[in-house]
This record gives sequence, C-alpha cells and structure tokens, in this order.
Amino acid sequence: MTEIEKLLPTISTSDFIAEIDRIVTTKKVTYMEAVILFCEHTGVEIETAASIIKSSVKLKAKIQDDAEQLNFLPKTRKLIYE
Repeated sequence: MTEIEKLLPTISTSDFIAEIDRIVTTKKVTYMEAVILFCEHTGVEIETAASIIKSSVKLKAKIQDDAEQLNFLPKTRKLIYE
C-alpha cells in the first residue's frame, strides 16, 4: 500500500482524477479550483492532493495549462500537429 493510499483509504488515484474532472465539467471551474473544492468538501489535506497530482501526468498537465491561461505561470511552447 502506497503512502497516498494510506492517506486516502476511501478513494483511489483514478477515482480522485475522475472526481476532479467531474467537478470541472459540472461546476465550470479550473482544475486548481476543482482540487480545492474537492479538498474542502472531503476534508482531504491540500498536501495529500498535491502528492496525487504529482503522480498523475495528465492532471498535472491540465493544472499547468490552466495556470498558463491565467498567467500564473509563463506560457510554454506547445507542439501543434494535425
């Protein structure tokens, strides 16, 4: 059992990511806001959510993209291929 699973015994990493995606879709918020809403609602520490986010490349990329769009981070170059 990983440290993350010990801290969040009732939800798996994939369920966490799915719940964040659901919050983004239904509430029309950014991924950063969705993580905060999830943590407030479930009582999960932000640091615990951060460790899950670090292990998920897709969720981390979505949060980075939101941060770039909101000018919290400098924009990175992206390859666009068709």
